[in-house]
Amino acid sequence: MFGLRPSVVPAQLLPEGFALPPTPYVVGSLLAVAGVAWGLSRRDLAFGEEHVLAAVPWMVVGAAGHVLFVVEAVPAVAAPLFGTPAVYVTAAVVGGAVWLAADVVGVSVVRTLAVVGSVTAVAAVGAVLVTAETVAATLPAGGLLSGVGLGWLAARLLARLRPETRVAGAAGTLAVVAHGVDGVTTAVGVDLLGFGERTPLSALILEASAALPTAATLGTGWLFVLVKLLVAAVAVALVAPTVAETDREGYALLAVVAAVGLGPGVHNALLFTVAA
Repeated sequence: MFGLRPSVVPAQLLPEGFALPPTPYVVGSLLAVAGVAWGLSRRDLAFGEEHVLAAVPWMVVGAAGHVLFVVEAVPAVAAPLFGTPAVYVTAAVVGGAVWLAADVVGVSVVRTLAVVGSVTAVAAVGAVLVTAETVAATLPAGGLLSGVGLGWLAARLLARLRPETRVAGAAGTLAVVAHGVDGVTTAVGVDLLGFGERTPLSALILEASAALPTAATLGTGWLFVLVKLLVAAVAVALVAPTVAETDREGYALLAVVAAVGLGPGVHNALLFTVAA
């Protein structure tokens, strides 16, 4: 993820801005997580490919929520729930509660997750755009769409080179695409918009790329894109056997892989749109 201004990344393990919320919020969040997790485990619910895809809007919700936090558009009483890493917990708790409620009521879990998540995501993204003083969407949107396309091509190449990964299906493709989005939007932010990377490990990759002879012509972000796609492909290849053996656990792992790519990628695109 990026800061609002070009910056030098500090020598630390965690991203700049990473901080736990005040103790009452931490306790409340932990209780909420425990409650939702207990409810879901008691009902022994299925988790498959369609659930991973239905979770995509909730990844967008988390990304948009954090952008609202960064631009100080979240009410003070709720703001601690939208920082890093609290926003991921908040989105997961709300999404999990919707999942649990749908199962209790007896309606389609997948459809409910997708519909409620999509409506919430549209509202969250709309709030980001409405509260912005300026909106410049061309480069961020181009980066997002290019990341989707490049990730899809990488996923197809992975399926051709490692046919055993095809068992992961659309969830595996989503995982690779998600990291393509993160990689390309990062490259856009660094090379075209002058943003500073907040995550130390990502910054090291960018710094290594800047030292290469290709920096003058290709910029510094291309190496980060390549690394992201390779890491995602390796992750899918490692998780694929789990999907084949115990699909619930395998798809849950793929959902996590997708979330840690798509969340930051969408966050990048939205932040660049309103803060470039």
